[in-house]
Amino acid sequence: MIDYDFPLWRPPSEGDNLIIQATLGCRYNHCAFCSMYKGKTYRARPLPELFADIDAAAADWPEAHRVFLADGDAYNLPTETLAAICDHLAARLPNLQRVTAYATPFNLLAKSVEEMRALKDKRLTQVYLGIETGNDRLLKVIAKGSRKQMAAALARAREAGLKVSATVITGLGGQAHWQDHIDDTASLVNLAPPTFLSVLQLGLEESVAKTFFARQGEDFAWQDDRAVLVELRRLIERLDPPAPVIFRSNHASNALALAGTLPKDKDRLLAQVDMALAGQARLRPRWIRGL
Repeated sequence: MIDYDFPLWRPPSEGDNLIIQATLGCRYNHCAFCSMYKGKTYRARPLPELFADIDAAAADWPEAHRVFLADGDAYNLPTETLAAICDHLAARLPNLQRVTAYATPFNLLAKSVEEMRALKDKRLTQVYLGIETGNDRLLKVIAKGSRKQMAAALARAREAGLKVSATVITGLGGQAHWQDHIDDTASLVNLAPPTFLSVLQLGLEESVAKTFFARQGEDFAWQDDRAVLVELRRLIERLDPPAPVIFRSNHASNALALAGTLPKDKDRLLAQVDMALAGQARLRPRWIRGL
C-alpha cells in the first residue's frame, strides 16, 4: 500500500488510474491563481523510494494499466529519470498502456523532440498543460510565461507525437479584459492545437486571492455566470483548429458542462450555450462547484 504525501491532486480523467508520486509539490509553483502546492516544498523523490511505491502498488493492483505521475510538474524530471520510472512501471505492470504527467511550458521546452519521442516510446504518451490564456498581458499577470513560449511548447509536443490535454480558464480576464483573453486564447489554440482542450471557470482559494488581485490591478472585476457563458460562446465560435480538438467544459468548476469535438461539433455546442443563456438549460449550482 502506498503512503501518499497529501494533498494529492490529479486531472479528472485520471480518477480511476494508479497515481505514483514521482515528485512532491511543484517545481515551478509560481502561478498566481493556483493554490494546489503552495503548502509543499518541492523535491524529486529518490528512485529507490519511488520504485518501492511502484512495487507496492503492483502487488495491490497488478492489473493497473494507466499511471499518472504526480505531483505538479513531474515532466520536469530529467529524461533519464523519467525513462527509468517508465521502465520500472513496465516491468511491474504487465498490462501497462500509458503513463501521463502534469507539465509546464517551461519543462516542455527544456526537452528536445528526440527526448519526448524516447519517453513516448516508453509509454509516457500524454501530458496535462495549463495554457490558461493566450493573452500575453494575462500570462504575465498569472506568471505563466508568454504566448510565444506556450505556442512553442505546444508545437514541440505535437512534433514529438505527444498528446497534450490543455486547460484554459474562463473569467481570467475579468470584466475589463475578457474579450482580449478569449480572442487571443482561441487564436493560440488555432495556431497550435492540443489533443484535448478543457475549460475551467476561475475560482480562487483565499491563500492566493490577495496576490492574484494585486497582480491583476485595481480594474479587475469578477465575471458572473452569464458573462462567463458569453465568454464560452465566443471561445467556441472562434475556435477553428486545423486538426480535431476534443473539447470539454465538464470540470467541476464550470457552470455549464459541454462535450464535443471541434470544429465538427461547433454548431451543436453553440446551440447548447445559447439555450443556457436563454434560461432553457440548468446551470450547475454554485454549492457543488470547486476543484
